[in-house]
Amino acid sequence: MDDCDALIVGGGPAGSACAWALRRAGLDTAILDRSTFPRNKVCGGWITPAVLDELQINAKEYGEGRVFQPLTGFRTSRMGGAEIQTDYGRAVSYGIRRCEFDTFLLQRSGARIVQGMPLKTLERAGQHWIVNGELRARVVVGAGGHFCPVARFLGADARKEIAVAAQEVEFEMTAEQREGCSIRGEIPELFFCGDFKGYGWCFRKGNFLNIGLGRLDPRGLPSHVSSFLAQLKKAGKIAFDLPHSMAGHAYLLYEGARRRMVDDGVLLIGDAAGLAYTQSGEGIRPAIESGLFAAKTILEAGGKYTRENLEPYRALLAARFAQDEKHWSMAIGRRLPTRVISSLGRMLLASGWFSRHVVLDRWFLHRNEPALQF
Repeated sequence: MDDCDALIVGGGPAGSACAWALRRAGLDTAILDRSTFPRNKVCGGWITPAVLDELQINAKEYGEGRVFQPLTGFRTSRMGGAEIQTDYGRAVSYGIRRCEFDTFLLQRSGARIVQGMPLKTLERAGQHWIVNGELRARVVVGAGGHFCPVARFLGADARKEIAVAAQEVEFEMTAEQREGCSIRGEIPELFFCGDFKGYGWCFRKGNFLNIGLGRLDPRGLPSHVSSFLAQLKKAGKIAFDLPHSMAGHAYLLYEGARRRMVDDGVLLIGDAAGLAYTQSGEGIRPAIESGLFAAKTILEAGGKYTRENLEPYRALLAARFAQDEKHWSMAIGRRLPTRVISSLGRMLLASGWFSRHVVLDRWFLHRNEPALQF
């Protein structure tokens, strides 16, 4: 039996961030993941400077030999409507490839890594958890994404949850494709659906291009995606067919997540807990911050991992993420019918002030939230 203080199920940003913080404090930590890294991960793939600060990552060092695209602005629009370009004059975010970023975080976490092994069994034995009959840990952290097996153990049923569904593709462009792509690397483009239940994006990272669309209402998602791709061609954004089919994934938004996040000796973090930002669906920063909050809670529990001692984790999440749900734009959106929201949204997205200070600064970049400091 392989013993450890903490076992983290899932080696993505949430799990690696949690392991990094625990290992720095001296806890014997292991990460279990069914995949072998580097692995492909469906994700738009951008991070803000706050992520670098929270994980103490040197931007220059990370950018050596990896895709690290500075983003200095965005173009936003309602599909088929006028485009608003917002320029910040400096890098406000960075484009990354998840296959590189996740591997980097996993390796620097300092944890023991068990790759290529799914979680099959999770059993309670006194004050310990026994995983797959081989691993024994005092506390287990579920970081395995929307379909995390630890979340299922705590009662989550993805079939009964209202999740965002998305399809996207990322590929390295040929010379001919680069000539037929008008997207600028430093200016990603966002295209909101007419009913404002989702948006598409076109995001260039050096020689790589990421295109996708996600919707809170997944019905008819393929038709929305097809229409979006046709519009990109018609607008001259891309002049070629996609070389690969799109991959799908799902995730929960913080506003609607109802998963049980804490129990005796167990916590959920990242997408396993349903922590993606409500307006943008972005999940990397919430995942990392939840991993750091979980580590803080575990360390402060002092080895006594009862549900009562782990319950402060839930309060930390609420204090961090619930504040954005109180913004006036969110309150209005909950109270108005779809028809009114669509008309109002068309007008607001045509405003440079709204696009910059609400859509980008607040919904996508979360510039109102300083980096966590522990």
